[in-house]
Amino acid sequence: MPSTPSPLAVADRAAPPEALPETYEAAVQELEALLARLESGQMPLDDLLGAYQRACALLAYCRSRLEAVEQQIRVVDGQQTQPWEPDA
Repeated sequence: MPSTPSPLAVADRAAPPEALPETYEAAVQELEALLARLESGQMPLDDLLGAYQRACALLAYCRSRLEAVEQQIRVVDGQQTQPWEPDA
C-alpha cells in the first residue's frame, strides 16, 4: 500500500512561487495587504504558511531594493555616507 504524503509535503509542491512585483511600491502595497489579512486572524489555517512565506519573500525583495538604492546614493555622494535628516 503506498504511503500518503504529509499535508506539508503536498503544500510545498502544490504551486510554484509567485513572481515578485515589478516595483518596490507594488511590493510594499501587497505586503501591507497581506499583513492585514494575517493580523486579522480570519485567514484559514491552511493558508497561513503560504501567506507567511509570501510575506517573507516580499520583505526580502523590499530590503534588497532599498539596499540597492542606498548603494546608488553612496556612489552619487562620492562614497560618503551621511545620516539622513528628515527636515533637510
